[in-house]
Formats: sequence, structure tokens, C-alpha cells
Amino acid sequence: MQTIPKWFPNMPERIIGLEALAANLWWSWHPAARMLFKNLDRPAWKESGHNPVKMLKELPGEILQSAASDPEYLRQYDAVMNQFRNEIHEKDNYFSKYLAEGSYPVIAYFSAEYGLHHSLPFYAGGLGFLAGDFLKECSDLCIPVVGVGFMYPEGYVRQRIGEDGRQESLDEILDRDASSISRVLNKEGEQLIVRVPFMDPPIYVAVWKVDVGRIPLYLMDTDIQMNNPWNRMISTRLYIGDLEQRIRQEIVLGIGGCEVLETLGINHEIIHLNEGHPAFALLERIRYRVQKGIAYEKAMEQVKSTSVFTTHTPLSAATDVFPFPLMEKYFQEYWPALGLTHDSFLRLGIHPRNPQGFNMTVLALRLSNYRNGVSRKHTGVSQKIWKDLWPGIAENEVPIDSITNGIHVPTWIEPKLELLFNKYLGPDWLQYHDTPEVWDGIEGIPDGELWNVHYWLKVKLVNVIREAVRLRWVRDKVSPSAVLTGGTLLDPAVLTVGFARRFTGYKRADLILYDPERLKKLVSSRWRPVQIIFAGKAHPADDEGKMILQRVYNAARNPELGGHVAFVEDYGEQFAQYMVHGVDVWLNNPLPPLEASGTSGMKAALNGVPHLSIMDGWWVEGFNGKNGWAFNHREIKQNRDEADAESLYDLLEKEIIPLYYRISDDGIPHGWVKVMKESIKSNAARFSSRRMVKDYVLKFYIPAAKSAQ
Repeated sequence: MQTIPKWFPNMPERIIGLEALAANLWWSWHPAARMLFKNLDRPAWKESGHNPVKMLKELPGEILQSAASDPEYLRQYDAVMNQFRNEIHEKDNYFSKYLAEGSYPVIAYFSAEYGLHHSLPFYAGGLGFLAGDFLKECSDLCIPVVGVGFMYPEGYVRQRIGEDGRQESLDEILDRDASSISRVLNKEGEQLIVRVPFMDPPIYVAVWKVDVGRIPLYLMDTDIQMNNPWNRMISTRLYIGDLEQRIRQEIVLGIGGCEVLETLGINHEIIHLNEGHPAFALLERIRYRVQKGIAYEKAMEQVKSTSVFTTHTPLSAATDVFPFPLMEKYFQEYWPALGLTHDSFLRLGIHPRNPQGFNMTVLALRLSNYRNGVSRKHTGVSQKIWKDLWPGIAENEVPIDSITNGIHVPTWIEPKLELLFNKYLGPDWLQYHDTPEVWDGIEGIPDGELWNVHYWLKVKLVNVIREAVRLRWVRDKVSPSAVLTGGTLLDPAVLTVGFARRFTGYKRADLILYDPERLKKLVSSRWRPVQIIFAGKAHPADDEGKMILQRVYNAARNPELGGHVAFVEDYGEQFAQYMVHGVDVWLNNPLPPLEASGTSGMKAALNGVPHLSIMDGWWVEGFNGKNGWAFNHREIKQNRDEADAESLYDLLEKEIIPLYYRISDDGIPHGWVKVMKESIKSNAARFSSRRMVKDYVLKFYIPAAKSAQ
């Protein structure tokens, strides 16, 4: 199989390597590679949304010719291309420490979404960015992984806020020929089309490929003429609300995804499911074995011993459960192919305590020997939720392990901070960044240098917000009120709290607005004011989330708060980078225990932005009393909003605000910088995706590989 190469007709031969570089997302986590494109034409780089494929397709030939004859540019080009080629062809597999050469397993990683870069919007939130960071880290460590997912040509939702604060959702159509993505071709040179087994009328998927460093990610697209209109819409959007279309989507993801790998000749020894959406892949792995003459029980044990399942949900009610009639409609010819009866097949997905449908998480738990939650606390919650699947076993012995999520450090570290770390941690710190001792060098950074970099990033954030609001005013003629609400009056000298995530009930974005008078005193203090930047989207079908967003927006519009509360619309990956780099405090106040892990706070902490959070998710492991703040440790059975808000206000008034404004004669808040340093030093290694991927290798992949052998 091959892919159509990117072709830029104006590209000079001397810098022809830019084609291959733009086509591989490796550039997205290597600052020097991004600078190669940026230095061609800075306005064009900005105009393209930091998308090199789009920029190169539109760039005039004379600019490329000029670069091809510029000695300084060519010096940078050669250095980056050498690094790119060496890393892409690197053979030093992390498995080599534990397995004999030639016995490294191929791991098929299935996920409903991938957050890789804003130019490829195949994501909705944290689950997708976890998957994206996982693939990038596997590339860095040379782990032999192949990703499987969906294209979602209309999957990304843009956000507009009306004058009344109501969210309007606008679909964005992906320009597939102006992104780092390519068609997979068959032997005839046409795009590869694969038929999903057992679907009638037939469903076909076109196959696309994204190169994520060394890792191939194959994406399926049902929006092709061979499919009827209903089938064409299967991969149009993430998480379709209609249950029948949802089950069809998950059949295509799991069963169709396995068929794509089979067609490509990719023999995967291990499968790793990121949540329950692709769990039908486990059934397909069994069917392949049964088809070869292996008895069902033996085939099932082989699959179980080589399957990994990561659960992210802290609520059984949040899992996908399909009515039995739907299962019967789509699987009546499938279960005989497994050698199962109607009842024995359905029992694979029935929860003993709630047998009201076919539960995808139950299916994944039953057919995987390796299972994990995404933080220690979430693992305990998961053991409690799913203990009935293992009757007679104590809750704390339920076989669900814990691997806490992590973030891809090269993606989320701000380049100016990276340069600072190069100076004080040593030039090879990034290579060993999951080693805690590496970060001891943070203490050697002069307070003034760290603070000046942070303040520069804060000014950059405020400028980005102001520019976005100005463009919205000019382009869409929004009202002056909307311009003010969007952050025009933000002041980089003021203590800035950031809250940016999906707007939904349990995340309680409006908790800090609980007591309007107390909030007004906080933000409007003459000498020690506070400003709050909100950003985030509600799911188009989440009415509660939309109402919370409207309350936050109306608070930002309230003149009594003096412009110290802002709502930045259309939150996405690009603006998330500015936020986690530029605010002073990262606020998180979910309703415990509903935050399975959370990774945005990890990204902020890595960049010296202390976390201010209720004790839930990763912060239970991360908080050490010196690296941020935790509020309201109490267990409260009834509505806890009032108690949590009270605790939050107390922390701000008594500790956080006084510390921030305690500035020495040299203009540096040394006490605050001490917390920043501790935030970086204590969290960077522990909550890196490198540590996370190594945990998966040692706990799951190596035992599964030995089982496969």
C-alpha cells in the first residue's frame, strides 16, 4: 500500500524535504521544524493557522526560491532535516530492554478521537488529546504502534456566542487536501476502500493515513459515493446522539477497523482500546481465530490475554449501552460466526446488576485481561462501579489496575521555557524528562529569569485574546458589549485565573460565581485585583452545559465586575496552548469523584502555572502542599456547591492573592515563583506521557507480548 505524496509545484529541489516534513506531524512537537515554516513567511504562517501544508500550497514561488538560496535558512533546514530523517528511521526500540529482537509486538491502538493538532480536528476533548499524546510518545520511544480511528469530515464544532450568551454551534468542514493527511492507495493507484464485514446493506470505508512521527494512524471515512446516504453519515461527526447510528459507528470503528488492518496486512499481536467505543474489535479478533478453526473458548482466551482496555469514565451511566433489539438487528449473523448462541453472545455485554442492555464497557472488561483506570482515585471508583463482574472478590482486589494519564512534554512545553530549561537543566534534559532528578535543576533558575519568561507569555496571551476580539468586531460587526466581554480589558499585571475545559454540569464552570458579592470584592480590589479567563464549549446536545456557559458569559458582561471576567469563544487546541502557558493559576473544580484524571492542569503545571483544584483526578496524586492549592477535602453527601465555593474564596483571599502581590524590591514575587518552581519540579516527570507509556509497556504490553508468543 502507498499514499499520495504531498505536491507543492513551486518547491525548489534544494528544499524539497519540506514536502515530507509538512506531511508528517513530527513538525508539530519540534519547535525548530515549526520555525523552518515560520521563517519562510511569518504572516503566511499565522494566516494558515500554523498549518504547513496549507501554507506551502498558497506560498508564492519567489519566497521559496529566496529561501532555497539563503545560506542561513539552508543551515537551519539541513539541521532540521537531518534530525527528522534520523529520528524517523531510528530502530532503538524501547522493547529491546525487555524482549528479544524480532519478538517486538505490533500494538493496534483504537480510539474514537485523536487530538494531534488543530489543523486535524478529529477530537472533542481530553480523551482525544490523551490519544494524540500517546501516539506522539510511542513515536519518541519507537514503540511499534498503529493507530485506528475516524476521519470525521464534519466532526469539529466551532463556537459562536450570541448577544444573549447562548452558544451557537457551527460545523467546520475539513479540507483534507490542505492538512498533514494522505489517501491510502490500493495496487491500482486508487484510494483504498474496505468493506465492513457482516453489514447489510454493505458499508464501505475509504482509508486515510496520518504520519505521527514514526507512528501510522489510519482513519476511516464513510462519506463516499459507494455508501447510501445514511451510511455516508456514520463518520460525519463524533459521538452521534441517535442510538442506532451510534451502534453503526462503533461497529465500523471496531469491526471495520480490524478489517482495515487485515487488508493492509498489518498483523497486530496486541490491541489497546482507549475507552469502550471500539470494543467490538475484540469480537472481531475472536472471529478471525474461529474462522481459522480455533474453538471459541480458546480463541477468546487468546484475545483476552493480548487485549488492553483503558476506561476513562467514572460513571456507569456514562457508558454506551445498546438496546437488545438493536444488537439483534446488527449481530444476528455475527454470533453464529463466533460459535455462540443468542443468549451467550448477549451475556458478554450484560451488567449483572443492571441487565437492561448491551454495555460496551462490560464487553471490554470481560474480553481484556489488562484493564486500567486513568488515575489512582479513578481506579478505585472503577473497581466500585464494576465489582459485580467479579463476584466474591473484595472491591480493592477487582482486577482493574491504575496507570495515571500523562502529557506529551515536547508538545505542551512553551518554546521559551524550553530554551530556559536547556540553559539550566542541561541540553539533554528533554531526552530524560521522565526522570524526577532531571528536574532538580529547576531550583537553579534565577527567580527573575523564570518570572520574566512567564510574564512575557502572559502578555502574549492577553494580546492574542485582544486580537481575536478585534477581528471578530471588524469581521462580524459584533456589539461593543461582546468586545468587552471577550477580554479587551484584561490587564497582564493582574493575578489571572484560567478555567478552560468542556462546559458540562459536573465540571461546575460557574462555581467561582456562586457568591456574586464576594466575587465582586475579589476582582474589583483596588490594590490586589483578580481577573478570570473562561473558555470552553458545551456539547451541542448538552442543554445544562449551555446554560452554565450562558451564566458565565453574562457574568463577563456584567459591568460591576469591571471587565475582570472574560469569556473567550471558540476554545480549541491552539488557544489552549496560550492558556496553559500564560495564566497565573489553573482552576479546576469538578464534582468529585467525576474527574477521572484531567490533563489540562498537568499542562499548566509543566509550564509553571500552579494548579488550584478540588481533590479529584490526578491532583490527588500531584498535590504535595507546596506546588499549588487544594480546597475542600471533606466528603459531602448533599449538594456541596456552597461549601466548595466558600473554601475556594477562602483560599484566594487568604493565601493565593496575598502571595501573588507580595513583590520584593527587585519587582519579583519570589514566594510565588517558589510555588511555580515546585509545580514544575514535582509534576513534570510524574505526569508525562513518557512515564505513562513506559507504565503500559511494563505492566501490560510485555506480559501480553509473551502471551502472544
